[in-house]
Amino acid sequence: MAPPLVQLSGISLTFGGTPLLEGTELSVSQGERVCLVGRNGSGKSTLLKIAAGLIEPDAGSRFVQPGTTIRYLPQEPDLSGHATTLSYVEAGLGPHDDAHQAKQLLHQLGLSGEENPAQLSGGEARRAALARALAPEPDILLLDEPTNHLDLTTIEWLEAELNSRRAALILISHDRRFLETLARTTIWLDRGKTRRIDLGFGAFENWRDETLAQEEIDQHKLDRKIEAEQHWLRYGVSGRRKRNVRRLSDLQALRQTRRDYRGSTGKAVIAAAQADKSGSLVIEAQEISKAFETRPIVKDFSIRVMRGDRIGIVGPNGSGKTTLINLLTGVMPPDSGTVRLGANLQMATLDQGRESLNPNWTLSEALTGGEGDTVSIGGKQKHVIGYMRDFLFAPEQARTPLRVLSGGERGRITLARALAKPSNVLVLDEPTNDLDLETLDVLEEMLGDYAGTVILISHDRDFLDRVVNAVVAPEGGGEWIEYAGGYTDMLAQRTGDISRRSVGARKATESKPPPPSAAPKAGKRRLSPHEQHALKDLPKRIARLEASIRTLQARLDEPGFYTRDREAFTNASTSLAAAQAELTTAEQQWLELEILRESIGGAQ
Repeated sequence: MAPPLVQLSGISLTFGGTPLLEGTELSVSQGERVCLVGRNGSGKSTLLKIAAGLIEPDAGSRFVQPGTTIRYLPQEPDLSGHATTLSYVEAGLGPHDDAHQAKQLLHQLGLSGEENPAQLSGGEARRAALARALAPEPDILLLDEPTNHLDLTTIEWLEAELNSRRAALILISHDRRFLETLARTTIWLDRGKTRRIDLGFGAFENWRDETLAQEEIDQHKLDRKIEAEQHWLRYGVSGRRKRNVRRLSDLQALRQTRRDYRGSTGKAVIAAAQADKSGSLVIEAQEISKAFETRPIVKDFSIRVMRGDRIGIVGPNGSGKTTLINLLTGVMPPDSGTVRLGANLQMATLDQGRESLNPNWTLSEALTGGEGDTVSIGGKQKHVIGYMRDFLFAPEQARTPLRVLSGGERGRITLARALAKPSNVLVLDEPTNDLDLETLDVLEEMLGDYAGTVILISHDRDFLDRVVNAVVAPEGGGEWIEYAGGYTDMLAQRTGDISRRSVGARKATESKPPPPSAAPKAGKRRLSPHEQHALKDLPKRIARLEASIRTLQARLDEPGFYTRDREAFTNASTSLAAAQAELTTAEQQWLELEILRESIGGAQ
C-alpha cells in the first residue's frame, strides 16, 4: 500500500467533559476515496479540520508528506472580505496554479464570477466554495457536506468531476448515493474513536450493525462476569490471601472497564403530532401560472393531491420549487388559474434556511419558546429535557446557544419544533440537510408511518426514492410535470434529462431568450400539435395505468378471492390484462415521441 499523504495518529480533543476525540486515527494515501461517517456531533468536522491543519488537537500527531497540497471545503463557507466570487476563488490558488481554472470552474458551476458574495444564496455560496477547493487541482480534497444546498444537476456534475480527478478524497456527507458512487473506503467515527473498513459505503451499514450487536454481546458477558465475581466476593472468599488480593484486583479492573464504557447513542425518536384527519382532497390546482417580471415560473400546471400522498418536488436551484409549494399551499396567489384547499387542513412547515431559529436562543428556549420548561406536543405537555432526549440531545445541552451547535444538531432542532405542532400536512423544504444517516433512517420511517400528506423539496436522490410516490419536475419555460414513483422512476420516464443538463447551460437558458439563430429553419421537421399534446399527456396516462394495475393486482392477490367470487375474479383478470396491454402501447408511443423530440432538438 502507498504511504499516506496525510496521517493523524492518537488524536485527542476535549470540549468540556466527555472527550470528543480519543486516540483517533485517520490516514489517506494517493488516489484513495474515503468517506468519514458518524453521528451528528461525533466530531467528524473537527477531525477534518485537524487534517486540514486548522485546529490543534490536545494530543496526537499530524503528518503530511512534503509537497502535498490540501484543499478543504468547510460545511459553512465564509466568503466575507471578497468583492466578487472570482476574487474569492482566486484567493485559494497557489503561485503556480492556473488562474484560468477559477473562471472555468465558476462557469461550469453556473456562476459568472462577478457575483457579490454578500448576496449569494446557500447553493451559490456552496458552488463558489467548491470552485475554490477544486481549482488548484490539489493532491487531497477534504470535503465537508459538499452536496448541501446543491441541486440534483450540480450534485451529479460534482460526482462526475470528482470521479475524473486523481486527487485523494475524504468525504463527509449525508447523501447515501453520493457516498456509494465515490467512496471505496469507510471510516466510522464513533464515541471518539475511528474504525476502518476497506469497502465502500454500501457495505458500511450492515458492518456497523453487526459491530454494535457484537458489542452488546460483549458487554452482556462482562456484566455476567462482574456479577459472578461479586458473588464470589460475598460468599466464596477463601483463606489464601495472595490469590484473593489478585482476584479482587481483577474485579476492580472489570468494574473500571464497565464504568469507562461509552454506550452507543440510541436512535432519535421522531414523531409528528397528529391533527384530526383532513378531507380526502388536500389540494386541487387547475391551470395555475406565476411569473416574475417576464420570466414564467409556473405555467398552466394542474395537480390533485389526495390525503396520504407523498409528493416530491425537484429541479435546479432557481427553477421555482419554493414558489410552486407556496402556490399549492395558498401562501402565494397564482397570476391565473385556481387553487382549492381541502377541508380541515393543518400544515406544519420546515424551512430550508432554518430561518426560524434565533442563533442566540438556548436549545431549551428554541423548543419552549422561552416560556417555562415544557413543550406542547399535539396539545400535550412534555418536559423539555425529555423532548431533547428524543432528538438525541444530552440534558447538559439545555442552555447551549444554538450558534455553537453543528449543522446537523440545528437541523434536528428545526425538525423538533416543526413536528411538535399538530398537523395533517407536512411541508418540508430540504429536510435532509446536515442530518446524519441514522437520523435520516428514523425520519424516513416517521414519514412512512405519517397518516397525513407530505409535500417536500429535496435533492437527496436516495431519500426521494424511499419516501415519495410522485415527483414533480420542471421541463423549462415554467412547465412542470408530475411523474409517478420516486426520483429513479422519474429519470426513467423522462430518459434521464435532468442528469444530462450542464449547470452553465441551464443558467444561460434560464436567463436569456434563445438567439434568433437558434430558431428552427423553415421546412425543418417539428412536432405536430397532436404529438406535443401526446408527449405532455402520456406520462400522466402511464402513471394512471400503473396505479390501476397495482390496484387490480392487489385485489387478485387477496386470499380466497377466486373462491368467493369467480365472476369478479375473471373480470379483474381481464381488466388487468387490458391495462397491461394499454400500458405497453402507451410506453412505446411515449418512447417513440421522446426519440423524435430529441432527434429534432426539442423543436415545438
